[in-house]
Amino acid sequence: MKKYLFSLLLLFCAVGAMAQPQITGVVRDAETGEPLPFANVFYDDKTVVQTGLNGEYKIPLKSRKLKFALVGYKTQTVKPQRAMQINVDLVPVSYTELGTAVVTVHKEKYSRKNNPAVELMKKVIAAKKKNDLHNHDYYSIDKYSRITFAFNEVSDKTFEDGKLKTLSFMKDHIETCVETGKLILPISVDETVSQLIFRKEPRSEKTIIKGKRSTGMNNLFYTGEILTKVIQDCFTDVDIYEDDVRLLQYPFTSPISTRSAIGFYRYFLGDTIDVNNTRAVRVDFTPNNAQDFGFSGTLYIAVDSTYRVLRVDMGIPGRSDVNYVDDMRIIQEFKQLPSGEQVLTKDDMIVQLKVVDFLHKFQVRRTTDYSNFAFDEIPAKTFKFRGAEKTLPDALSKDEAFWEAYREDPLSESEAQLDDFVSKMQKVKGFSAVLWVAKAFIENYVETSTDPKKPSKVDIGPVNTIISQNFVDGLRLRASAQTTAALNPHLFGRGYIAYGFKDHRVKGLAELTYSFLPKAYLPREFPVHSISVSYNNDVMSPSDRFLPTDKDNVFTSFKWTTVDHMMYYETFKLLYDQEWDNNVRLKVSFKREKDEPTASLFYQPLDGIGAPSNDETLWKKTLTTAEATVSVEYQPGAKWMNTKQRRYTPNHDHPVYTLSHTMGFKNFLGGEYAYNFTEAYVYKRFWLGTWGKIDTELKAGIQWNKVPYPLLIMPAANLSYIMEDHTFSLIDNMEFLNDRYLSLISSWDLNGKIFNRIPLFKRLKWREYLGFNMLWGALSDKNNPFLEENAGDSRLFYFPGKFNADGSYDYQSGVMDGKKPYIEVIAGIHNIFKVFHIEYVRRLTYTENLPESRKWGIRGMFRVTF
Repeated sequence: MKKYLFSLLLLFCAVGAMAQPQITGVVRDAETGEPLPFANVFYDDKTVVQTGLNGEYKIPLKSRKLKFALVGYKTQTVKPQRAMQINVDLVPVSYTELGTAVVTVHKEKYSRKNNPAVELMKKVIAAKKKNDLHNHDYYSIDKYSRITFAFNEVSDKTFEDGKLKTLSFMKDHIETCVETGKLILPISVDETVSQLIFRKEPRSEKTIIKGKRSTGMNNLFYTGEILTKVIQDCFTDVDIYEDDVRLLQYPFTSPISTRSAIGFYRYFLGDTIDVNNTRAVRVDFTPNNAQDFGFSGTLYIAVDSTYRVLRVDMGIPGRSDVNYVDDMRIIQEFKQLPSGEQVLTKDDMIVQLKVVDFLHKFQVRRTTDYSNFAFDEIPAKTFKFRGAEKTLPDALSKDEAFWEAYREDPLSESEAQLDDFVSKMQKVKGFSAVLWVAKAFIENYVETSTDPKKPSKVDIGPVNTIISQNFVDGLRLRASAQTTAALNPHLFGRGYIAYGFKDHRVKGLAELTYSFLPKAYLPREFPVHSISVSYNNDVMSPSDRFLPTDKDNVFTSFKWTTVDHMMYYETFKLLYDQEWDNNVRLKVSFKREKDEPTASLFYQPLDGIGAPSNDETLWKKTLTTAEATVSVEYQPGAKWMNTKQRRYTPNHDHPVYTLSHTMGFKNFLGGEYAYNFTEAYVYKRFWLGTWGKIDTELKAGIQWNKVPYPLLIMPAANLSYIMEDHTFSLIDNMEFLNDRYLSLISSWDLNGKIFNRIPLFKRLKWREYLGFNMLWGALSDKNNPFLEENAGDSRLFYFPGKFNADGSYDYQSGVMDGKKPYIEVIAGIHNIFKVFHIEYVRRLTYTENLPESRKWGIRGMFRVTF
C-alpha cells in the first residue's frame, strides 16, 4: 500500500514551499579526485551540512564566509556572492602535519588478500557473539522512538506574498535542521515508548508499548495511519549486529554480517581518533557494486582486544538503485555495559526524499534511544499475552511528564506546536473543501461531514465502483455507502444499489455487523471480533470470486476475453469472525445461495443423449445451495494498517497459513446437494540477498462428493489487463473444472541484479521480474460428465460452452490431463519511471486449439517501491 503513502505526499505538496537560493557543489580529494563523503560545509553562524556519499552538498546562500573541513584535510574558505555551484578540492594534510593520524585513500585495485582492514573486520565480526544480550536469562530495555515527517528546503519568504499568502502562519513553524543545516517544515510527529523484554527458558521475546501518540497533518485522514505505518515499516531500527538489516522493506547486508559482509563490502583503514574517551580506528566501507542495496560509511572500532563498535556513520551510496531517497544518513552510538556487552544506545536516521524533480522534497528523521538495560528476573505473567506485541490500555493518554521522562532530546519548537499548526490549517479559507476532495481521492470514499469536530457518520463509496461495465449489465452505475464508528462504535452497516442499463435490473447489498470490541472507525480493525449478516442480489462471472479487489472496480472491468458466462445470485450469509493478538483468525459462516445462469451460461442435467440441447425447457432455471464453512488463518508476526475499503499489511515478509472446510447440506433451506470441500493455502517469501526475493504461494483443494460443475473447483483466473495477485493471467473463465487441484504461483523480483550490469538499464533503473505459475488438476470419474457410465446421471451437468449458428456445441470447459499441468511463465520489467510494472505472460501448455493471440498477453499495474 505504498501507493497511498505517495498519494498523501502529493496532497501535502499542494501546501508545499519553494526552495530558497542555494549553493551546491562537490567536495573532492585534491590528489586523487575522489569525492569526499561526510565533509563539513558550514558558515560561522553554525549552519552546517555534510557532503553526501558522492561528495555532493547543498546549503542555503548567506552573505557569510563558507568553510569546507574534513579530518585529515586542510580547511578551505570561500565567499559566495550569489547562488552558484562551488566545487572544492581539499588538500590532504601531510604525515608530519597529522602526527599519529594517517589517512590512506585507496585508488588502486582492491584486494582482500593480506588486507589489514579485512583482517580487522574479521575480528570485529568474530567478536559479535560477546555482545549478544540473548546470552542472559532475562533482559529488559526501554526504547523511545520518534519519527518526524517534514517538508525539506523551504523558505519563509514563500509565504509572504502570492497565492500562499493565506498560509503566512507557516513561516512561524519553519526551523533549521541542526544535522543538515536545511530549513524544514515539520508536518507530523509520531512518538512511541516501549519496553523490550526477553526470557531464555522458555524462550520468549516481546514488546510492551507503554506510550504512543501522533500529532500533525496525518491525523486529518483516517488513512493517515498508512503514512505513519509505511514510514515506520520502511525506516525501521537498524541493528548492524544482525546479518541482514531490514530497511526500505528490503534486507541490506550489515557491514559486520557474519555471513556475507567480507565478500559484499570493501574496507579501508583510516586514522586513529578518540570516540567518547576511547581510542578507536576508523574503517571506511562501501559495497563492491554501488548499485547493490548496501551501505557506505564509517565504523569506529575500539583499539583493544574487544574489537567493539563504538560509533557508526553510514548511508546509502548515491549511485545505488534505491528509489526516492535523495540522501540518507544513519548515526549510531554504542556503549559498554558493566556486564561487558557493547550495546546500541542512540540511533539517528535522517532521510531526504524526492518523489519527482518537480515536486517538493521531504525529510524523515527517526530518533531512537535505548536505556535502562536490566538483566533481573522478569515475572512469568509479564510474558502472558498473545502475539509479540501488546499495547497498554492507557498508552494513548500519557501526559507530557511521561514523554519528557523518556525523551533524551526534547521536541523542537515546531514539533511541539503541531497541534496549533493543524488548527491554523483548518481555519484557512477553502481548506475544508480541498481536504474533502483530497480524502475522496486518497481514501476512495467521500465523507458526509467536513467539520473536523463532527466526524463523518456515513461514508459514500468506494468511488472507483460508481461506474463500470460487464457483459450482462452493460453500463453499470452503483451507489455505495458504509457507516462509521462516529455513528456507533459497535454496530456498522454497509451496502449498495446498482443498476445495469442492458438488463434493466436492480442489484444490491445490505450488510449489518456487530463488533464485540469498540472500533475507532470500521469493524475490520485489528483484532476483529464480530458477527455479521448480509443479503446480496447481483450478477457476476464465476471467475469474479477470485479477484482480490472489488468486482465492480472500473479498472478491472475491461477484459482480455469476452466474459459472457455469467450468473445472477441471491445470497443470505451469516458470519462469525474472530482473531487474536497472535494473528490467528477464525471464521465460521453459513450461506444460502440461489444462482440463476444467464447470457451463455446454462445448467442442463445429463440426460443420456451425450450432448447439451439448445432447448431451454431442458435447462435447470436455478441452483440452490446451503453450506457452512470453517476457516482458520495464521499470519505470524504480521502488522496491519486500515483503509476505508479493506485492511492491508505494510509488507509481505510474513508467511500465511490457511485451512478451510465447507460442508453443503441437502434438503435444508432449499439446498439441493450434499458436499464437502477442503482447501489449504501457504504463502512464503524467500530473500536471496542481493539477488532479490521470491514470493511463493502453494494452494490445494479437494471436492470430495459427486456434484454438478458449478460446485467443482474453478481455476483462479484473472481476465483483466491489470495484474492481480494470487491469480493466473491466461486461463479463461471456467476453462478447467476439477475436483482436486494443486497450484503454484511464484514470482522472482531480482531487484535490478542483472539490469544493473547493463549500461542502458542501469541508467533507467529498471528492474527485472520473472514468474512461474502452474496448475495441476484432476477430475475423478464420479464427476466426469464425458464418461459413458455417467451419461444419464442427472446429478451432473453438461459442461459450459457455446452453441454455434448450425446448432453444434463447443465446450468452453474441459478436463485436465492428470499428467500434464497448466504452465504459464512471466518476464517483466518494473520500476519504469519508478511507478510502472509491465510483464509479458506466455502460456506453455494446453495451447493446441488456441489462436496465437490467446497464447500470450501483456499485463501491467502501478507499482511503487523503493
